[in-house]
Amino acid sequence: MKSEFLIYILLTIIVFSHPSFAQTENLNTVKDSLYIQEVEEKREPAKVLHAEPLYIDLIRDLGARKGEKEWNVGIEIIDNEDFDQYGTLVEYEWAPLNRLGLEVELPFTFYYPTGENGSAPGSKLNSLKLAAQYSFFVSEKHKTSLAIGYIHEFELVEFDNYGRERLIEGNLFNPFFIAAKRWGDNFHTLVYTGPGIERPVNGNETNVSWEINSNMHYMISGTRNFLGIEFNKTVENGDFDMTIRPQMRVGIADNLLIGIVTGIPIKRENQRFSSFLRLIYEPGHQKDH
Repeated sequence: MKSEFLIYILLTIIVFSHPSFAQTENLNTVKDSLYIQEVEEKREPAKVLHAEPLYIDLIRDLGARKGEKEWNVGIEIIDNEDFDQYGTLVEYEWAPLNRLGLEVELPFTFYYPTGENGSAPGSKLNSLKLAAQYSFFVSEKHKTSLAIGYIHEFELVEFDNYGRERLIEGNLFNPFFIAAKRWGDNFHTLVYTGPGIERPVNGNETNVSWEINSNMHYMISGTRNFLGIEFNKTVENGDFDMTIRPQMRVGIADNLLIGIVTGIPIKRENQRFSSFLRLIYEPGHQKDH
C-alpha cells in the first residue's frame, strides 16, 4: 500500500506540476525539440538523449561527455517470507573522458526477522563495487547508442564476522552490453545484458548467472520526467526469474531528480513486493532553456 500511495503522489506531481499538459500538441513538440537540442547539440561530441532505467541504472549516461558527474542515494524495502529486507546504496559516477563513465558504489543490506521464530541473514555492506562503461557507438541520426562495460564487486562478509574472518569473501565479475534507441521524441527502449560470474575466495566453486534487462519509457514533453517499466530477468542453473518494475522519475530542481520503483516478482517463492527510491543529484547541471 505504501508503494501504491507514493506512486499516486508522484504521478499527480508529474501531471499537474508541468504546464506542458495544458499546452497544445504543437507546443509540446517544440518543447521536446528544445530539450533534446539542449542535450544533443549543446556541444561535441555527439550524444543521444535516452531514458535511463532506475533500478538497474547505467554507469553514466550513454555517450557521456567529459566532466559529467552524478551522486545517487537509493533505498529499497523488500518483503520476504521470513524476514524484512532493507537496502541502501551510495554511488558516485563521473566521466573522466568523452564516452567513458566510471562508478564507485557502496550497497548495504539490513535484515530483520518477522514473527517470534523468524530468522534472517546477517546485515552487511554487500560489496565494494567498481564499474566502467564505454559508449562505442552514438548516432544522433538513428537515435541509437551502444555501449560495453564491466562491473567488479569485492563481496564482503557480514558485520558480525568482521575481525573473525577474511573481510573479502568473494568476487563478482560482470561484463555487460547495452543497446538503447529513442523512437521519435518521447519513447525510449533499452536492453542491458551480461553474465554474472561469482567466485568465492576460499574454494573452487564458480556460480554463473545471466541477466537480461529490458526497459521501456515515455518521457514527458519538454522535461526529464518519465514513466516506464523494467523487466529484470535472471537465468541461473536453468531457473528463470523475472521481476517487473513499474517506475517514474520526477525532476524537483534543475540538478535534482527523484525516482520511485515498485517490484513485482512473477514467482513469489520467497520474495514478495518491493519498493525502491532513488535520489539523483547532478553537480554543475544547469538548464539553459
